Amino acid sequence: QVQLVESGGGLVQAGGSLRLSCAASGRTFSMYAMGWFRQAPGKERDIVAAISWSADVTYYADSVKGRFTISKDNAKNTVYLQMNSLKPEDPAVYYCAQARTYVGMPYYLLPYQYSYWGQGTQVTVSS
Repeated sequence: QVQLVESGGGLVQAGGSLRLSCAASGRTFSMYAMGWFRQAPGKERDIVAAISWSADVTYYADSVKGRFTISKDNAKNTVYLQMNSLKPEDPAVYYCAQARTYVGMPYYLLPYQYSYWGQGTQVTVSS
């Protein structure tokens, strides 16, 4: 059974930083692409960043490009999201997810392309 456990959310001032972690178990972590999504109240769950199974190809939503960095440590079965220069529009529940497809495409952008999800971690930004 696959489990994804997120940590690292919290309250931070605008301009500050947070690092989210997502520890995975249950499948060969190194062979699956990973993604970070976020969902604000009343809004859809949107992709924030994604990374290939081999950790050498990344994707970022335009809204976070240059501020957020996704990384994947296959030895630790963990994916990270470093969030810098946080803005008032960044607050949401952040979810990590593991792709459905073994190896497959470099990354995936849509929720249905992911089969396992973490419980979510709240990120709040004060102005």
